[in-house]
Amino acid sequence: MPLPDDPHDRELLRHLRPEGRRPPVPAARYDLVVVGGGPAGLIAALGAAGLGARVALVERDLLGGDCLIHGCVPSKTLLRAAADVRGAPIDFAAVMDRVRAVRASIAPHDGVERLTRDGVDVFLGDARFVGPDRLAVDGLELHFRRACIATGARPAVPEALAGGLTTEALFDLRELPGALCVVGAGPIGCELGQAFARLGSRVTLVDLADRPLPREDADASEVVREALEADGVAFRLGRTARTAPGGVLLDDGSRVEADAVLVAVGRVPNVDLGLEAAGVAYGPGGITVDDHLRTTNRRIFAAGDVVGAGHTHAADHQARVVIQNALFFGRRRASGLVVPRVTFTDPELAAVGRTGQEAADDPALTAWTVDLGAIDRGRTDGDAGFFRVWADGRGRIHGATVVGPHAGELLAPVTLAMTHGLRLSHVASTVHAYPTRSEALARIAGDHRKATLHPWVRAVLGWIARTS
Repeated sequence: MPLPDDPHDRELLRHLRPEGRRPPVPAARYDLVVVGGGPAGLIAALGAAGLGARVALVERDLLGGDCLIHGCVPSKTLLRAAADVRGAPIDFAAVMDRVRAVRASIAPHDGVERLTRDGVDVFLGDARFVGPDRLAVDGLELHFRRACIATGARPAVPEALAGGLTTEALFDLRELPGALCVVGAGPIGCELGQAFARLGSRVTLVDLADRPLPREDADASEVVREALEADGVAFRLGRTARTAPGGVLLDDGSRVEADAVLVAVGRVPNVDLGLEAAGVAYGPGGITVDDHLRTTNRRIFAAGDVVGAGHTHAADHQARVVIQNALFFGRRRASGLVVPRVTFTDPELAAVGRTGQEAADDPALTAWTVDLGAIDRGRTDGDAGFFRVWADGRGRIHGATVVGPHAGELLAPVTLAMTHGLRLSHVASTVHAYPTRSEALARIAGDHRKATLHPWVRAVLGWIARTS
């Protein structure tokens, strides 16, 4: 939670939850009521209002959601600071001050004034459904034709890890922990573990899995692990943990000493909204939706982490699906979205579609891999990592993994190709600038073209070469 005595956080609150603000007078009926002011909710509300709909947005905590307050913005600012100081003496308080300053600088974009100016009625309070087409907010009742639930998720804290920090408190630290134990070696754990190691903490990552980033390609996971170990991160894998005074106890009886414990073991959807009164079904994974993001109440849709989106950019595009389907009787499918994922360690690990063992188990797919260090730009920059594409015999791309510098950007053309059904032959016929890392994808496309050239074409080309 923002610090009330911090000038940057006071500025943040001035935009996201202005003190003393009176709520607007509710309209007789809204075309769309959005519950939750994170990425999905903001896009849904602003997009619908921009199309002329009468829109209300309800937020119980802070506009901007987890991405702005506890997630993408502060974590990437911290990662940048950690990369800049790497190994040098640091002023940790100054680093965290910059994190809060950057967060506050973005707040107006997600704030009450901007939303109101763009035609959204903003209600800051606790929303509860009181019927299939209405909800209550601190004594006011909002009637709607359609609604979108975008309440997001919060860090999961199992009972065994009670007392540990989550990202909701981490960015309010003002003193660097001398020793930090991170429980969870997924994207959040790896990113923040590496960042704090570079800032000077002694970091240990604990996870039940036998490798970090277990969802990703095992070869790529190993590249990231080696990089984190080079930065001083220690791994205790294949172990469960529970908090104890001065650190954590592992299931083998050993102990990890730590001044602070960061719990990064997953997220829990926010569904405490009186959903039963609205006839909206939900479970441990969040609100139940169909492929059009419609809930079991046909008036109500849901998007973002409350339905397991997992990424800000996925939440953004799910919200656009909701706008089309809720307001224009569209039939756009969420399953049609091709959603990339990026872990912002150094090196980055980016992936999209089917990758790793899942792709390897499909006999119709072949992996095409180029080491980034083998292309000329990789040689000049000393890159480590690789570009791997999984494609079928006709060159249709089904998935890809990139691990290396700027992997997230390098993955973008693959995501474009998958979204629009382009094949490796289209990539091969595209001019790639030299010397750039994007040549790795061009080389993969060229290798695929050579390998799939029909024998009779080879024979004809050989005959032409011999007789010309």
